[in-house]
Amino acid sequence: MRLRPSQGKAMTPTGRGTRGKLIVGQSGGCTHVLNASLHGVIAEAQRARSVTAVLGMRHGIEGILRGDILNLSAASPQTLAALDRTPAAALGSCRRRISDEEAAAVVQFLDKRSVRFFIYIGGNDSADTSHRIALAARAQGCDLRVVGVPKTIDNDLPETDHCPGYGSAARFIASVTADTGMETEAMRSVEPVKIVEVMGRNAGWLAAASALAKRSPRDAPHLVWTPEIPFDRALFLRLVRQSLKNPGYCVAVIAETVRDKRGLPVASGGRRLERDAFGHVRAQDAAEYLCGLVRAELGVRARWDKPGTIQRMSSAHFSPVDVREARACGRHAVRLALGGATDCMVVMRRRKGPYAVDYDSTPLVRIANRDRPMPKRFFSPNAMLPTPAFKRYALPLVGDGLPNHPRLAGPRPI
Repeated sequence: MRLRPSQGKAMTPTGRGTRGKLIVGQSGGCTHVLNASLHGVIAEAQRARSVTAVLGMRHGIEGILRGDILNLSAASPQTLAALDRTPAAALGSCRRRISDEEAAAVVQFLDKRSVRFFIYIGGNDSADTSHRIALAARAQGCDLRVVGVPKTIDNDLPETDHCPGYGSAARFIASVTADTGMETEAMRSVEPVKIVEVMGRNAGWLAAASALAKRSPRDAPHLVWTPEIPFDRALFLRLVRQSLKNPGYCVAVIAETVRDKRGLPVASGGRRLERDAFGHVRAQDAAEYLCGLVRAELGVRARWDKPGTIQRMSSAHFSPVDVREARACGRHAVRLALGGATDCMVVMRRRKGPYAVDYDSTPLVRIANRDRPMPKRFFSPNAMLPTPAFKRYALPLVGDGLPNHPRLAGPRPI
C-alpha cells in the first residue's frame, strides 16, 4: 500500500503542530464495512501523539447537535478487530441535512471542547455535511481539520475508482442472483419469471454486479435494467419473452430506481413522489409492478424478490478486499488530518497491472451532492447486460469464491 500526498486548494495545511481531540462519526445508509473504516480511524488516532482523545458522535452529526458523544480512546485492539466483521454502524447513523446555522453551532461545540480533527464516514450527502462544517470552521477562524472517508454500496462517488461497501454488496448480489437462477430454472414449469430488485439510487453499479457470477447465456441474470437507461416497456417484454424461449426461464435484475422516459419511477402510477431530507426520491416497488406487467402481457406467472437492506449488511458476504480497503481509508483520513489537510475526502486510485490501489484525497466540493453513473463502456443497451469490461473492473473488488453451480448432463435413458 503506497500513500500519496493530498492535492487541491481546499486541502492547504493549516498548521501541522496542532494538538487536540479527534471526533469520528458515521452517516448515511449502512454497509458491510462501515465499521472497518471506523476501526481504521480509531486505531490510527490512538497511536498519534497529537491526538489527545478519540471521541465518537452517536448517530452521526445528530450526536453533536444533541451532545451525545462517546469516548473511544480506550477501545481495545480486540474490539477494534471485531469491528471489521460487524455490519451496519457501530456508532449509529443518520440522514440529517444540516443548515449553515447548525454547521456554525457544530464548530463552536467542537472548539469549546478542543476538538481539532473531524472525521466523517459517509457518501455524497455526508460529504455535503462535512463541507459545510469545513466552511463554517474557516469562517470562524477555527483550526478544525475536516476529512471524509468514502462509503456507499451504490459506488456512485466521483473522483474515486470505487467506494468501500460496494465490493461486499456486489458480492451479495452476484451470489444471490446465481442462486436465484438455479431456483428459477428448477421451478420454470410453475413460475418461469423472477424479478430481483436491488438498490442503486442513480447509478447501475449494483444491478450490474448481478452478472459477476454469470458464465454462460443460460445463467442468470438474463437481463439487467439500470437507472441510467429509461425504462422501455416494449423492450422489457420482448427480452423476457425471448428468454422464456431460450433458455426457458427468465431472471431479470432491476434497480429500484428505474425510471421511464419522463424521469418518473416505473411504479409511481402518477402518485406523489416521496423524498428524503436530501431530496432523493424514495423507491416505488418497481419489481412488484413489473411482475404484474409480465403476468398481464405474457400470461405467465412471475415472482419478485427484494433483498432490501439485507444486501448491505449480510454478514455472510463480506469481501476481504472491501474490509481491508475500508480500514485503510479510515487510517489514511487520520493521516491527512494530522498532516494539515482539511475540507477533503479520501479516494482510491487503481494502479495499472495486477489489482492494487493507492490512497489519495480530493476536495469535498467535488464529491458533495454529486453522482457517478456507470461509464457507457460498462453496459450494453442492446443485450441489457453489463460488458466484459465491467467484469474486469468489478471482479477484483468482490473477492474469490463466487458461485459456480454445476448442472447435471448425460444421455437420456431409452
